[in-house]
Amino acid sequence: MALTEIAEDRARTQTRVRWELLRNLIRKDLKVKYQGSALGFLWSLANPLLLLVVYTFVFQLVLRSGIPAFGFYLLSGLLVWNAFAGAVGAATGAVVGNAGLVKKVRFPLVVLPLTPVGFTAVHFLLQLLVLVVVMLATGYTHLLSPHLLLAVPALGVAMLFTVALCFLVSALNVRYRDTQHIVEIALMAGFWINPIVYSVALVREHLHGGWLYDLYYLNPMAGVVTAMQSALYGQNPTLPGGQGALADPGYLFYLERLGIGGLISGALLLLGMRVYARLSADFAEEL
Repeated sequence: MALTEIAEDRARTQTRVRWELLRNLIRKDLKVKYQGSALGFLWSLANPLLLLVVYTFVFQLVLRSGIPAFGFYLLSGLLVWNAFAGAVGAATGAVVGNAGLVKKVRFPLVVLPLTPVGFTAVHFLLQLLVLVVVMLATGYTHLLSPHLLLAVPALGVAMLFTVALCFLVSALNVRYRDTQHIVEIALMAGFWINPIVYSVALVREHLHGGWLYDLYYLNPMAGVVTAMQSALYGQNPTLPGGQGALADPGYLFYLERLGIGGLISGALLLLGMRVYARLSADFAEEL
């Protein structure tokens, strides 16, 4: 019994040390990013406002996408995508960029791919707060509807998928340095594959709403983006019907897609953690 208690205490201590180290690394990255900046964290708040103004002008006044309040529609999906892409992109070099620590200091390597996740999560929450405040201030009252609850499972799937890929790419990039270039291309393509700057109604229309359309949602971020658009923007244009058609298929549609994305992300997380654990034993030698 005494040995069991000692083992449990040791496990709790190790977990506490890992979380403390993770918090410190995230705090360090945040300080470094805004070191010497007069506005500091205000730059994170200014970013979504600038994007809102620019994209509203381009796609609502110049190119005329046909989606009302396009700036709000865009940021509803863009913010979560930027958080995902930022974390995965940074995690690719998380181990390689900390070669000195990996080779000289004994510490839990598991925190390295998680640091970019925490870093981008802080920025995402700040920017999401700005978006919500602006939407309410301009009288966009959809946020008060029950659809907002869809943001909870959507962000859960996004977090799961992000962590899974961060473990995977950070480990692979130590041994296969081409990984970082593949990730850059994949993220660039992913921005346009996911319905961020256009309505997913176009995808359904061109795929004729059949099995190819169902395969489209095997990409977890497609379900996340459309669910966040429904939660924040409302009346997500998911069905064809011409300019300004904003039919919403209902909760079950989004929950099914998020469920599929969650299963895929969970399987990928197990794979990513297994690959990371196996390759981490050779990190010091590879670096």
